[in-house]
This record gives sequence, C-alpha cells and structure tokens, in this order.
Amino acid sequence: MERWSGRVAVVTGASAGIGAAIAQELVKKGLKVVGLARRVERVQELETDLKSEPGQLFPLKCDVTKEHEVKEAFKWIDSSLGGVDILVNNAGVASDNSLSEGPVEHWRSILDLNVLALSICTKEALQSMKGRGLDDGHIVHINSIAGHGFPTRLFMYAASKHAVTALTEGLRRELVNQKSRIRVSSVSPGRVKTEIVTASKMRSITPENLYSNNPYLEARDVAEAVLYVLGTPPHVQIQELTLIPVGEGF
Repeated sequence: MERWSGRVAVVTGASAGIGAAIAQELVKKGLKVVGLARRVERVQELETDLKSEPGQLFPLKCDVTKEHEVKEAFKWIDSSLGGVDILVNNAGVASDNSLSEGPVEHWRSILDLNVLALSICTKEALQSMKGRGLDDGHIVHINSIAGHGFPTRLFMYAASKHAVTALTEGLRRELVNQKSRIRVSSVSPGRVKTEIVTASKMRSITPENLYSNNPYLEARDVAEAVLYVLGTPPHVQIQELTLIPVGEGF
C-alpha cells in the first residue's frame, strides 16, 4: 500500500459499516480519502477520530443516486485535491420485496443505488483518471455473494449484485481494449454485520434473526480485503475476491 500514500481515494456510503471501515483503513495508510454520504455528519465524526493518522478524511455530502450531485462532488475533488486515484463503490441498499408484487418503488431504489449510482460514480472517476493521463488507477466495487448465484430471499437485491458482477467484467474488457492499465475489482462478502437491515427498513428480516444464530463478518474484514486488492502489484488484476465467515450456511 506504500505506493498509494498521499494519493486520493473516494469511498461512497462512507457514513457507516463497510464504507466507514474502508475509509478509516485507507486514512491509516496515508491516503487522502473523500467520504461521500448523505449523512455527512457521521463522516465528520469519523474525520475527528482520525486526526492523528497519517492520511486525511474529507467528508463530502452527496446523494450518489443524483447525477448532478455526483458530478459536483467529482468536480470539487478534481479542483481541490487534483483528481481521483481510487474509487470504492460501496454505497448500497437492500429490500425484502416480492418479485410478483413489488412494490416497484423498492425495486427502483435498489437499482438506482446499487447499479446506476455505481455506474455514474465509475464514469466520473474514469474521466478524472483519464483526464490527467493516470494509468494506474483502481476501481473497486463492493459486491456480494448474492451476485454470484447464491440463493437469497432478496431477489431484486441479488439481481442488482449480478449486474455489478457483469459491470466489473464489462469495464475490465473496455479498459483492455483501450490499452489502459486502470484496474477494476469486485469484492464479494457473505453476511456482514452492518446497519443495512435497519437502513433499508426491512420488515421480514431483523438484525436479531440475521446475526444472532449465524456466523458473520465484521466491516473491518471487508476493509482488509479491499486493502489486499489495492496492495497487489500494478501488473496483478484481482478480478473477483470472495470472503465469507467460517460456517456460512448460504
């Protein structure tokens, strides 16, 4: 990770859970980390906690489902910090909806955040990288084992994560065709103890029945996986990294 010290990373959904853990670990490695979140006050609290670390956290309020806010955020990053070197697409949402009954607005919120917002942030990051002639940037998608054929009750969520799997490979092929050495990686964890159940306002799934009798990862476990992916030599492409807790029953 030494070669990334002093460089700029953007982490979406940095206010809690996996995003906050990734932002924290990157700051500890000496990076300038822009934490995008709607609940920016929580990123600001994390910024205070990290004041003594070698890097720096820059909280930035941004709803990544709104393209104009994403564009403004990346414009600020380009003008204030010189551009993006790493993008971690972490923001995501789930919902315990039905494919036969909906409601449609739940489907839309999942696809807007998990697929379209991820794609818009990726486009803006690539433009920042290519506009500076950067050829060693890295884009990391926080995916899920639900994106690889694993059974789940959250079928639209699983569909959105299958899309992330396809988008990872599609972008890799685009970059190869462009003779670019910018890397793109998918990190797919199993069950992770985060606030996603509460934040997604699920009705049939509660934190208690999800975590009390099931093995799970901690957010920091996923952050460590991201550090591994970023820390590989520039000629190494980690296309997919899957991590699950020991005893995972999916």
